[in-house]
Amino acid sequence: MKQIICLSTEPWSRLPGRTQQLVSRIRDTEILYFSPGQYWRYSTLYQKGLQVRPNVTAYTLPVPLLPLQERHGALFRAQRRYIGNFIAAKAARHRFLDPLLWVTSPEHVHMLDHLSYDALVYDCDREWDELPPHWEGRLAQAADVVFAASPQLANRLSPCSSNIVLLPNGINLPLFVPEFHRPNPLPQVKGPLFGWAGTIWADLDLSPVLYAALDRPDWTFLLLGRREKGNPLLPHLKRLPNVIIPGSCPVNEVPNWLYRCDVLLELLRKHRPYDDVVSPRFYEYLATGKPVVSMVWPDQVEPFPDVVYSAHDEEEFLILCDHALEEVPGFVSQRRRNHAATAAWTLRSASVTRILTTAGFL
Repeated sequence: MKQIICLSTEPWSRLPGRTQQLVSRIRDTEILYFSPGQYWRYSTLYQKGLQVRPNVTAYTLPVPLLPLQERHGALFRAQRRYIGNFIAAKAARHRFLDPLLWVTSPEHVHMLDHLSYDALVYDCDREWDELPPHWEGRLAQAADVVFAASPQLANRLSPCSSNIVLLPNGINLPLFVPEFHRPNPLPQVKGPLFGWAGTIWADLDLSPVLYAALDRPDWTFLLLGRREKGNPLLPHLKRLPNVIIPGSCPVNEVPNWLYRCDVLLELLRKHRPYDDVVSPRFYEYLATGKPVVSMVWPDQVEPFPDVVYSAHDEEEFLILCDHALEEVPGFVSQRRRNHAATAAWTLRSASVTRILTTAGFL
């Protein structure tokens, strides 16, 4: 049985993200999953690990007491060595010998000298502009395989590796079975309903929604999801009678809200210009078959031009929302569902297994 050490940027959760979806589906493996530390007061030294799956044991990494950088020299290296030794000790306890090492952040480059592994996989699902570029460059050079979540990320890493595989995000498809009878979470709403689902980040550009909500008071707008503090337009939207902001909900209830909407909305984050990574949320939109109106950056390559209405400014956003409402039912619904079906996490993980097996790493 192959052994895998996974260093993740996300904690093990009942709401699995990309890393958890990909790694946990690889069959005939024993996995040690290391989540990032959350609180420095939480002691990780003697933790036994949590058996989250029959073949997966999850640990939480120690949190550094000080946010050191490379310029701190010996202290920085000692800090990283401590974390590396922590991982190595847990691997030895589980009798891991030369496992596959799966890493997800340029920060993990500092662990390579402290761990014994047979092959290295770097899964890149975002740009890491806040970290020194040479960290990611060194990591990509050392990796036997690099998975990139978008063409832009693959192009960015291409000078550092010749073994890059495009691996977009995916969707937990069984949650979106169209024939499933779903309760109506908003029975009081009678007019057209336009919906967004996801984290309302501080830098999420809500101006198209505000513009449309003010111009069309007979339309209702839904912003479903966790709210991060600091979004400047969110207080204005809260005051509008045709905007509903219910907060977050269990992941198994999200499809009920999306199927209730007439049109689904994709917005931009100001701090991530020209980001071409297709989010799992977008595939969830497509799985419903509902019309989707998406804001895009100037000159951005549209990932699904045949099934998505793409707007470049607030006025065009409003016009395309009108067009989306007028769309003939079933016109391209199945085509949207087909796009989503090809992105099922089971298929994404099967591609990973096939590639790593062919390369002799599994």
